[in-house]
Amino acid sequence: MHLVGGSVRDALLAAASDGLGHDSTRPTGDLDLTTDARPDQVLELLSGWAGSTWNTGIAFGTVGAEVRGVRVEITTFRADRYDRESRNPEVAWGESLVDDLVRRDFTVNAMAVSLGPDRTVTDPFGGLGDLLAGRLRTPGAAADSFADDPLRMLRAVRFVAQLGLAPVDEVVEAMTAMSGELARITPERVQVELSKTLLQDAPRAALELFVDSGLADVVLPELSALRMEIDEHHQHKDVYTHSLTVLDQAIALEQADAGAQSPDLVLRLAALLHDIGKPATRRHEPRGRVSFHHHEVVGAKLVRKRLTALRFPKDVVEGSPG
Repeated sequence: MHLVGGSVRDALLAAASDGLGHDSTRPTGDLDLTTDARPDQVLELLSGWAGSTWNTGIAFGTVGAEVRGVRVEITTFRADRYDRESRNPEVAWGESLVDDLVRRDFTVNAMAVSLGPDRTVTDPFGGLGDLLAGRLRTPGAAADSFADDPLRMLRAVRFVAQLGLAPVDEVVEAMTAMSGELARITPERVQVELSKTLLQDAPRAALELFVDSGLADVVLPELSALRMEIDEHHQHKDVYTHSLTVLDQAIALEQADAGAQSPDLVLRLAALLHDIGKPATRRHEPRGRVSFHHHEVVGAKLVRKRLTALRFPKDVVEGSPG
């Protein structure tokens, strides 16, 4: 049995941060385990030991359990195959731990710790080195990884904000070339990743990657549209950069207010998207002037339409006026 995924990554990052004198506080959440045992064997082993078990993911080799107040998910080694039309894999059992790790999204998530007495760390793709160096790489070819599951491109964006990692050139090039594949992903899954990104302490670099790679063109084109061509007289401000700066300022105010709800998704969406009506209302006036009459009204409508399409909860949609 092996502990895998984000909990391993975060524990190693915390250990490294402690050694450097940094704040290593990071929630671990549920624990992900992997094993060579088949699901029916796992259920048998958990019988009489776990407080409760559930098998909603058993078709994908996953058994859930609550053990001494801790939620765990135990998944049989997998070596999945993808049709590259959906993101649902054809489940195939793996023969080894490395088989299981190679199918994971990034090297920093492709590490495992044995739960045996020796607590062996398995890191076949250099994930720890990447974590310490602040690099984001895929275990195999980035293009193959993203073709299997395009949502991984949005996860790359999130990890820039969440972990402060910088994607290597191969990852950025694959994201840029394959951004259109994100259309295969359901709006609900896109919304979850966008929300997680926005709720990080410093999402600006991640959002810049989101826009520069073309991913925003697919799922949030109104944000990309803010990069309007600046007129030669510079009579109006760079709306895109201004919007990111407003987001930075909103987060700083939110974090400084001890009584504020933090992080506040509605506040952050409103800050980021408050000017999205400007591209549609831009008018060139005499003497080189530029106007954006009623951009706030147009923007409010655009925000509600886009957030609704991305399946944001109703209270979030109604709370983000644009």
